[in-house]
Amino acid sequence: MHQFSSNKPLSRRVFVAGGAIAAAGASLALAGCSSGSPSSDTAPESSTEPADSGTAESAGGGELRAAMSYQTDNFLPLNNSSGLAQGANWNVIEGLYMLDMSTMKPYPALADGEPVQISDTEYEVKLREGAKFSDGTAVTASDVAESYSRTVNADGSLYAPMLAFIDSMEAKDDATVTIKLNTPTSLLTTRLALALVVPTAATDEELTAKPVGSGPYMYDTLNGQDGGQLVFVPNPNYNGAHPATCDKLTYDIIIDDTARTTALTDGTVQIMENVPSNLIAQASSTGAVTENAMGFAVGFMMFNTKKKPFDDVRVRQAFLYAIDYDKMIMNALPDVATKPDSFLPATHASYTGPATNDYAYDMDKAKQLLDEAGVSGLSIVIDTTDAGWIKAMAPQIQSNLKELGIDAEISSQASSSLYANRCDTDDDVQPFDIVVAPGDPGCFGTDPDLLMNWWYGDNSWTQKRSSWKDSEGYNKLHELMDAAFAAEGEEQKAKWAECFDLLSEEVPLYPLVHRQVVTAYYADKVKNFIPIGSTGLRFLDVSPA
Repeated sequence: MHQFSSNKPLSRRVFVAGGAIAAAGASLALAGCSSGSPSSDTAPESSTEPADSGTAESAGGGELRAAMSYQTDNFLPLNNSSGLAQGANWNVIEGLYMLDMSTMKPYPALADGEPVQISDTEYEVKLREGAKFSDGTAVTASDVAESYSRTVNADGSLYAPMLAFIDSMEAKDDATVTIKLNTPTSLLTTRLALALVVPTAATDEELTAKPVGSGPYMYDTLNGQDGGQLVFVPNPNYNGAHPATCDKLTYDIIIDDTARTTALTDGTVQIMENVPSNLIAQASSTGAVTENAMGFAVGFMMFNTKKKPFDDVRVRQAFLYAIDYDKMIMNALPDVATKPDSFLPATHASYTGPATNDYAYDMDKAKQLLDEAGVSGLSIVIDTTDAGWIKAMAPQIQSNLKELGIDAEISSQASSSLYANRCDTDDDVQPFDIVVAPGDPGCFGTDPDLLMNWWYGDNSWTQKRSSWKDSEGYNKLHELMDAAFAAEGEEQKAKWAECFDLLSEEVPLYPLVHRQVVTAYYADKVKNFIPIGSTGLRFLDVSPA
């Protein structure tokens, strides 16, 4: 047996099922990212220590408090895409391996070191000796295997396609997990960061309301609605390398941008997530540092491609040509967003130049496309999430659509409600027309294949939301993605360019803006804090100064 060191290329089968929520091995890595990550699409090897995190200290350093901009009531770790829940669970739940969100490098969490390679497609992972959940029960290999099974078999699982390269995960004994693969891969540890481990006895209902894990913190109070709090306290049973570094960690859920900024400036919190561009000056007025980090945060428009007239690609294109992007960005996101001319931002290492349709503001073309589609007198609802910057974009879209001859009503609600009530129903055709919302798969990596698979893979985004799965465009995209993944160098980049061109033609869901993530914090009040280019905050080894 020898240590995990496979350098074989990742088989396309790892991704082709779609939903690459977690392409998690690639570096966070866009040019200009303030996290200092290298610009690379190559997955790093696992590391025993997160980079640039400083030396962990034991609990006892007082309280850290942060103002958070998103809300949810679903914290189920096994299949979660909520920015709030996912980031919060980083503090509480462990996988065999976890990602340092400042570098996207994997490090052993519940695992005791790296996987031991038995063959190209079989590995064994030893558990950390003495690991316990916060309820005091021992973590066993059976818990690991059962958590994996629950993750991939969850109804509509977003994670399952990214773990499809795993043929089986079983308990060899209480402290050893055997993992068998369908195909060799060098990204095993990064992908295992998706398979979070919870007690076998805990029900989905219990884990949705208040997850139990083996991480450095445990939940004390859990109210993820606007005005609520998440309160974390040290897990007394944690025995890993990165113990809790403060006595209490509190997230204040403050959806309103001004109120969230006030919580920072009046000293209620030391850290603020998601600083709006128009409030950066205010956020820094009392000495807080504001940092921009580029990842893959976007505001997007999604169409209901099963619902007329959005089954006609010309209508979808008309909507995008009708938007005055420059004015929308000036009004809602000055200095922190750019208009897309392709799926990828121009700063991305794999950017291939403008796509076939770059959707510069062209009202004449938009009207022509609607005329060609025979559409007039259309009344729709623009469904948006309640994120402040998304709501700030909506009036410009509404105004431009009115100029196009479309009567558009704006309806905003929390993400969980929006998707549950409008996009993920049991109806054959979902009730929504278009959705404007934020998205951020970049927290799992920036490989183009992975980013495309998040929204265009075989998962809930295409199965229900855009309803684009099995369309001619969908099938063609995956043929191109397969070819790109098998290629190298300039050939690969050219195939990716074909993917971006096709997406710009089909636009079932498409970026309206590429947005930097702005975080504010008092550098003299927190130690080892590193802003990241994705939704959520990183508190690994972070303590009060």
